[in-house]
Amino acid sequence: MKILITGGKGMLGRTLQRELAGNELVIADLPEWDITDADAFTAKTLAESPDVVIHCAAMTKVDDCEAKRDLAFRLNEEGTRNVALACKASGARLIAISTDYVFSGEPPREPWAWSETDIPRPRTVYGASKFAGEQMIQMILPDAVILRIAWLYGAGGPSFVHTMAKLGVQEGPALKVVNDQRGNPTSTKVVADVIRFLLSHPEVSGIVHGTCEDQCTWYDLTVELFRLLGLKREVVPCTTEEFPRPAPRPRNSALKKSVLNLLGYRTPRWQEALADFVAAEFGK
Repeated sequence: MKILITGGKGMLGRTLQRELAGNELVIADLPEWDITDADAFTAKTLAESPDVVIHCAAMTKVDDCEAKRDLAFRLNEEGTRNVALACKASGARLIAISTDYVFSGEPPREPWAWSETDIPRPRTVYGASKFAGEQMIQMILPDAVILRIAWLYGAGGPSFVHTMAKLGVQEGPALKVVNDQRGNPTSTKVVADVIRFLLSHPEVSGIVHGTCEDQCTWYDLTVELFRLLGLKREVVPCTTEEFPRPAPRPRNSALKKSVLNLLGYRTPRWQEALADFVAAEFGK
């Protein structure tokens, strides 16, 4: 299978290069490939004639998106539109990466996990721009897959997991970590496994949630990470209000895997995926 990966040099893209190495891969990233140049991107895609395009390229720094709204929409909405148009022109199947931030993060009850059929109501520029990209895909290429992921970490980083691992080995006062935001920590390896499954099921289309099972807070994640790494630095829970950020963070953006479960596919629990990652990344 010939697979074109946009944003192929990023954290997820690097994992996909490794995990899908048995296929013919085209790594589409800057400066050679620019998703904001519709004509050039379509021409290069037609020349490569891929069977599948995995669209990872995006502006993902949430606070930067808040400060640079026009750029966020140019990349996440218009860029995604251009990728979808190129797929339509070339006949390639599209698997596009999206995010839990399309949801408000304010669930009506606890515990809660958002399903593929829940209505997105993003509260950030990042979430709004990614949701606009989803809508572009659905208009242009209804048979595409929109794969929503969350709380991503992977080999080489950057990620929350890497940041906390570095802080954990330093001396200092107790680390305060937010304990009132919930989600699904998910490794790039798990996402790659989901994508491999989707590649083997060409009949699947529409929105698919592809995070690890179970949910936790950032505090829970840090405590488990330190346990796996054998780090002794103290960690204490705190509230979102103690760490104000330009973009509001979802209180609960956990995703339910209804589509994958109906297909008989289950992702690992976040604790299992984290343990596998720590063993591979840190040798623990």
